[in-house]
Amino acid sequence: MTSAAHTSLAGRLDALVIESHVDEGGRAVLAPRGELVRGSADVLAGTLAELPARTCRLELDMTGVVFMDTAGLQFLETLGTYGLQQRMPVTTVNWRGQPRRILELVGLDTTDPLCSTAHGSTPEPHPPASSAVALEREEQLRRLQDEVDQLRQAITSRPVIDQARGILMATHAITSDEAWSILREASQVSNTKLRTVAASLTASTESDGPPPPEGVRTALRTAIARRDS
Repeated sequence: MTSAAHTSLAGRLDALVIESHVDEGGRAVLAPRGELVRGSADVLAGTLAELPARTCRLELDMTGVVFMDTAGLQFLETLGTYGLQQRMPVTTVNWRGQPRRILELVGLDTTDPLCSTAHGSTPEPHPPASSAVALEREEQLRRLQDEVDQLRQAITSRPVIDQARGILMATHAITSDEAWSILREASQVSNTKLRTVAASLTASTESDGPPPPEGVRTALRTAIARRDS
């Protein structure tokens, strides 16, 4: 049996999909694909609810997971809770790339972060919310979320920055590295985010597109002139 579940986040290019297969021995293999973000735990819960009663073991192949933020920890908690309630081994394997980095940052086993649950042991109780351990954990998660947010912003900004570099390369017959230096210098001089500088430059080349703001325009001219001098 193979089934798929989708998040309700319409329009996402990497919306979470979970394919499942249960073999004759009752081993269920789930293969999530996409991003472990807000709502992913709900998708997982729906998939788990559809598993047949004969399921006696659960394995997740995480190869297809391309991105994970702190909501991915809730995904893991849902898995662990399910394993304890159903009294069955639960394992997650093949963590790669950025999701593996998240596991490292929060101090989880990158080979299988649910290894304790997989062997049927009871997880350690959570410390009181006022304890130093809980406060340290909260700060760790905050730093983790900041890093994830910065990474996602970088991924989102990349296309428009690359487009702006291409415009500068074609207009001024310069290399990609030189175009990058011009954008970065203009960003620093005008005290404007690099993505905003790139977006304003790109928009100005469109038909009836607005010119960049005066500060950005001046900073770009200065950076280009310095490169030509």
